[in-house]
Amino acid sequence: MASKPLYIVLCSGEHEKVQMAAMMASVGAVSERAVEVFVSMNAIFAFVRDATPDRRYRGGAFSQFMKEKHAPDALVLLRQGKEFGDLKIWACSMALDVAGLEMDHLVEELFDGPLGMTKFLSDAEAGQLVTL
Repeated sequence: MASKPLYIVLCSGEHEKVQMAAMMASVGAVSERAVEVFVSMNAIFAFVRDATPDRRYRGGAFSQFMKEKHAPDALVLLRQGKEFGDLKIWACSMALDVAGLEMDHLVEELFDGPLGMTKFLSDAEAGQLVTL
């Protein structure tokens, strides 16, 4: 039996939550499960092009541990999920508008495009939804 698709709403910019979303998405995708990630609110800033890891990731103690131990970067994990599995990543069109961002302000070749919350939630009815 095929697994239901996994839909992840990532709205927190906390490093720990961005990292967890990336781990869940990449593991799901390489495990032959369709995964879609919807990046919104403060999380959109973790995906701004040319941001250094110190600017990209803010968090608590575990964020510092991941930096010190050189844990795999969330962007690397997401790229691997896209390369080796069925992973789509969407930028929330409303978050882009409110933040004054365009798609070309975000990390190159990671996003599948902008998308509205209504469409994402409609699609997510067919699968399992997780919010971080």
